[in-house]
Amino acid sequence: MDDSASGTPVSNVLGPAAGADNSASVRPEWVLVARLIRSHGRRGELVAEILTDFPERFHERTRLFLIPPERVGSRPREVQLENFWFLRSRMVMKFQGIDSINEAEALRGFEVAIPGAERAPLEAGSVYISDLIGCRLIDLNRDGRDVGAIVDVDRDSSSTELLVVHPAGGGGDLLIPFVAEYVVCVDAGKRRVEMRLPEGLLEINGPMTEEEKRDTAGNR
Repeated sequence: MDDSASGTPVSNVLGPAAGADNSASVRPEWVLVARLIRSHGRRGELVAEILTDFPERFHERTRLFLIPPERVGSRPREVQLENFWFLRSRMVMKFQGIDSINEAEALRGFEVAIPGAERAPLEAGSVYISDLIGCRLIDLNRDGRDVGAIVDVDRDSSSTELLVVHPAGGGGDLLIPFVAEYVVCVDAGKRRVEMRLPEGLLEINGPMTEEEKRDTAGNR
């Protein structure tokens, strides 16, 4: 990964992961590179959360697309990036034609994207988070059991990235460490992630039994 912009903690790439097969990736229509949070200053600048491992590419990539929140419901809008600079762990972006606070505030909550065909190639063993979302997690230590659907990746709760998995049998979401020693194969083309999960991991992640809830309440 090329992460030359120092102080940038947010990433949309995980790796290295054993068995990650980038050639099998399903190219998404859009790849999110930033999320607009609020206006900044009086000339139409916006503070953005960085959603890419490659923020330095904004120097050469000026054609971007703004994807509105679901509540707005309009189509992606092509814009030209006029200028940008880093502000601690975030970025300030200035788009051509957005020149006032009101115009900038109207874009609050929009996501900044590039076409999927333009996303950066990855080093061997790395995988885009967007390629993981929607995959089924298969546990080969349990005869190929379908654990559930990967719905998100938690990068904040611990030092290890955690797959957020909605269980196939229902119930609360599971948090599964995405580490090389567990990963066997990532096949985004087949929407499938194969892992060998250690004994007891799923049980630890599972919802508390009624007895455990009573014990927990009694110890308060």
